[in-house]
Amino acid sequence: MIVSALLTSLGINFGLCILFFTLYSVLRKQPSNYEVYMPRLLADGLSQQRRFNLQMLLPTPGWVRRAWQPSEEEMLASAGLDAVVFMRIIILSLRIFCVAGIIGIFVLLPVNCTGNQLASIDFANLTSDSLDVFSISNVNNGSNKLWIHFSAVYIVTVFICCLLYYEYRYISSKRVTYFHSSKPQPHQFTILVRSIPVSVGISVSDSVERFFTQYHPSTYLSHVVVHRTGKIRNLILYLFIPSPRLLKVRGSTICLLTVISLDILIWIKLFPSMREAFAEVRREEIRKKVMLPASGHSKNESNTKKLYKRLIHFRTESPQSKFECGGCCGLFPHKGDLLEQYEKKFEDSEENLRLEQSDTSSAGEASFCIAYVVTSGWTSVATELFRMIPFICSLISKPCVRSSDDEVEVPSLPYHKDIPRLLLFGLFGITYFFLAPLIVPFLLIYFCLAYIIYRNQFINVYAPKYETAGKYWPIVHHLMIFSLVLMHAIALGIFTLKKLPLASTLIIPLPVLTLLFNAYCSKRFLPIFTAYSAETLIKKDREDHNDATMAEFFARLETAYFDPALLPIQYSTNYDSRTSPLLPSTEV
Repeated sequence: MIVSALLTSLGINFGLCILFFTLYSVLRKQPSNYEVYMPRLLADGLSQQRRFNLQMLLPTPGWVRRAWQPSEEEMLASAGLDAVVFMRIIILSLRIFCVAGIIGIFVLLPVNCTGNQLASIDFANLTSDSLDVFSISNVNNGSNKLWIHFSAVYIVTVFICCLLYYEYRYISSKRVTYFHSSKPQPHQFTILVRSIPVSVGISVSDSVERFFTQYHPSTYLSHVVVHRTGKIRNLILYLFIPSPRLLKVRGSTICLLTVISLDILIWIKLFPSMREAFAEVRREEIRKKVMLPASGHSKNESNTKKLYKRLIHFRTESPQSKFECGGCCGLFPHKGDLLEQYEKKFEDSEENLRLEQSDTSSAGEASFCIAYVVTSGWTSVATELFRMIPFICSLISKPCVRSSDDEVEVPSLPYHKDIPRLLLFGLFGITYFFLAPLIVPFLLIYFCLAYIIYRNQFINVYAPKYETAGKYWPIVHHLMIFSLVLMHAIALGIFTLKKLPLASTLIIPLPVLTLLFNAYCSKRFLPIFTAYSAETLIKKDREDHNDATMAEFFARLETAYFDPALLPIQYSTNYDSRTSPLLPSTEV
């Protein structure tokens, strides 16, 4: 990619960002757009209707200051630990690329420009030069200047590992602290079980009662049967609520982590939240009606893969929170596709290029990543602020639908989509910072925008739909380790092509040490994200035992998972000219 092409792309996307920021700063002030730009505040009754004034039509940056002000503790109280951990990903990336940017721009970039492996740089006609002259491709083969790049790889690796250890330890402690400070939730005392074996002559409810009173007498409290409404829907889900003695430890946790029966295909257990419990009912029906018939129609490997990608959501036996956390691994398939494209491009280029010139292809891919960060990164995060699709939908639906504050739908952040995007840009920066240092400033701008914009969205737009207490952080950690190892592999190949065999040899211990560091972190911190320790649970149970409000909580616990279809209908008390009754009510 030549410099002029990058400047053109930069100008276009910078203009789009300015346009979206300007439109947002104006449209967010209009009361008719509150449902789009501050639905959370509207639902909580915190928004205030403003009288029209000239300032409402002028773009102002006041929202940036308000997004910057809340502390992490305030963010934790309002948006939950998942939001805090999400912001920690952005903060981690900013710290990484601040250091990598200093090394890349002020050390590596001047070294690359002083090389003469490629055509000399014509500063009088800079826009016609290729970006490769600013990359490692321009350094002469066998030059001692390559040891500067070698040192940069080591320094950045050590720095990132230190940051990862600190973040893993910090988030682990936050997770435990958040658990101790949180109020008891029904899903902490409840398990969801399906595929219940039923004996002849005994009702399902009696079978459940007999089994759990026999094998969990000290922790079993009651059970609730979730019914499927409709003639063709069968009874498939059952909920069990343990008793209030060491509820989280010798009750639901033990029942969840142990095999109930010798036949592992029965008594299938889950641990969902209240909302996810009934969502699992719907997924089970789709699994039976869609997955099983469809699996018989896949005749080759290609069709099987397509079928899998379309229906993987309905295959999972996990609740939505676990599925979306696992969705953060979606970065791996995308990166695999990129690597396949790289491999194909290298194979095609071998017919026309010498092996010594293959490092320019790597630099060319780095140029592609720069363009991708500018076109996809900057514009996507600006679109997140402007909320284009909800805004258009609001314009279309306004003439047809009239809603009140109680009916405002507050969205939640799709972590399984946004986290892979952050990690993908982080991967680009880590793997290519020593090849093409110019990528780092563009990444810094992206993460700075993301920091302000997502804080604003957590304050005004998004409300947590579920809380995993940062359970997806190990996935982030592992993908960062993957990025480091990939950088080491690229460095090994580059130094080999650059005819510096000693540097290639000394790079080999680096991925080994990185993987050993990852293994240590997994042993030290990963169990905290898998399940809370018995020490933590017992301490929490003792605190709850001394809480006077627990008796009221246990009273509500028995009805917490009642089937919504069997609950009495709640009518709204808000009437207007279109919803008021035709005849006035009369008292008898």
